[in-house]
Amino acid sequence: MARSPARHDPEPARPAPRLYVLVSLPEAPADVAARAEVLRAAGQLADIAAVLIRPGAAAQGDNAVATLQPLVAASHAIGAACLVEGNAALAGAAEADGAHLDGIAALKSAIPALRPHGIAGAGGLRTKHDAMTAAESGADYVMFGEPDAAGRRQPFEATLERIEWWAQLFEPPCVGYARTLEEVDALVEAGADFIAVDTLLLDAPQDGAHALAERLTAGGET
Repeated sequence: MARSPARHDPEPARPAPRLYVLVSLPEAPADVAARAEVLRAAGQLADIAAVLIRPGAAAQGDNAVATLQPLVAASHAIGAACLVEGNAALAGAAEADGAHLDGIAALKSAIPALRPHGIAGAGGLRTKHDAMTAAESGADYVMFGEPDAAGRRQPFEATLERIEWWAQLFEPPCVGYARTLEEVDALVEAGADFIAVDTLLLDAPQDGAHALAERLTAGGET
C-alpha cells in the first residue's frame, strides 16, 4: 500500500496585535480631564488593551493620586489595563493595574510591591541580555523603542530588529513603539503582540483609531 503524504496542518492565524497607549500627564487639572476624555473617545473606536500613564513631574506630592484618577478611570471605562510609569506605590494607591519600570534594577525593586496581582512591565531595555533578564525576573511583558521623557528614542530599525528577535524566541508578550503608520505596519509584520502609540492616536483620535484598527486587523489575518 502506498504511503499517504504527511499532513502539514496550517499554522493558526496570528492574533491581531492590540494597542498600548502612552499618555503623558499634563500639569493642569483641566488638561488632565480633557486628555481623559480623548482617551475615552479613542477607546470607543480602537481596541486598546493597555494605557501607560507617564506622570513626569505632574504627579508629585499629596495630590499625585487625585491627579491620576481621571486617566485611571478613563482607562478602566474603555476596558483597558492601566499602568503607571516608574512608581509601583503610586500605581497601587491610584488603583491602577500595575507599573511599567525602566530598567532591570527598577523592575526587580518594584515586583514585590506589585505581586501577586499587579502587572509588571519592563522598558528601557538597552540590550538583548537586559530583555532576557527582565523576563527571567518576572516581567509580564517587554517593551522596545519607547521614547524617553524628552521624546528621544532609538532608531526604529533597532526596535524592529529587537521585536523580530523576541517574537521568534520568547513567550512573554512584546510591545513595540510606533510613531507613524508605516512603523505600525512594520511592527505588525515583525510579530509584535502590542503596538505602543501616543500622538498617532491621541492627536486625532477618530482618524487615528480608524487607521490603526485597519492596520492591526489586516496584520492579524496573516
